[in-house]
Amino acid sequence: MTTQKITLAKGLNMGLRKAMEADDKVLLMGEDVGKLGGVFRITDGLQKDFGEDRVIDSPLAESGIVGTAVGMALRGYRPVVEIQFDGFVYPAYDQIVCQVAKYTYRSQGKVKMPIVIRIPFGGGIGAVEHHSESPEAQFAHTPGLKVVACSNPVDGYWMIQQAIAHDDPVIFLEPKRQYHADKAELDDSATPEPLFTSRVVRAGSDATVLAYGPTVKTALKAAEAAESEGRNLEVIDLRTLSPLDMAPVYESVRRTGRCVITHEAHVNLGMGAEVAARITEQCFYSLEAPVLRVGAFDMPYPPSRIEEEYLPDLDRVLDAVDRTFAF
Repeated sequence: MTTQKITLAKGLNMGLRKAMEADDKVLLMGEDVGKLGGVFRITDGLQKDFGEDRVIDSPLAESGIVGTAVGMALRGYRPVVEIQFDGFVYPAYDQIVCQVAKYTYRSQGKVKMPIVIRIPFGGGIGAVEHHSESPEAQFAHTPGLKVVACSNPVDGYWMIQQAIAHDDPVIFLEPKRQYHADKAELDDSATPEPLFTSRVVRAGSDATVLAYGPTVKTALKAAEAAESEGRNLEVIDLRTLSPLDMAPVYESVRRTGRCVITHEAHVNLGMGAEVAARITEQCFYSLEAPVLRVGAFDMPYPPSRIEEEYLPDLDRVLDAVDRTFAF
């Protein structure tokens, strides 16, 4: 057994390297992923070791990047494309929704589309316009796409490898504020959890808090703060947004009777709405209060100086917890 402390950025880099070593049909493509190693250094050193034919610096054209990946997938490759920032994905939206998501269905399963589209998402880095978005619900709403969101270094390492090995297209969301924020112990000989599963990351008995990506850390901090007030919160990392793995959520809510879901995307028609609807359908007689949602405000992402007012934080999650106990 070998263990080491890694950041999320390092975990993703190591996971990409392992996938490329295991299968020479895996290749990387995107803006500045080669010589620069990506703006967040996720692909650092990979072009040097695998060559320019497998780690390709693309033109600044997202629809061209994804369109090229479609052609490569049709020829038997497993392309992993990086969208440099979340707000840059929209020029490729037509390719993703109309081609990537539909090819396997259109061919009645005869054609596989093993593409991974990596998207740094969310805020918290003080970026300028188009560099902090949360577009996950738009992709989760699209049949034919799988959507996952890692939240920690260990998940980043395993989930990127699992996504690359998957035969369906995967939108792989990476919380950019977490890239270099925290370290975790990785045992690369361990058996990873399946890709499309949610996980209880903190056991509790009084209320359930659901989160994914960047808000998992926020939810865990809220649970620690609530403990000092005598409330024991259970925190679940959803990890997969399409398909949703709701079994651990239902089991938890049936025990606690209360649920709060938080995400950085604005609340209106966000992932929290679908999760809340499913919980209401399946756990109605166990609920002591409505499922409450905590997210960003219904407005375009604001200038970076006021993003702390826009994003859900510990206090807003705790306020929702207080409100669920007030019913």
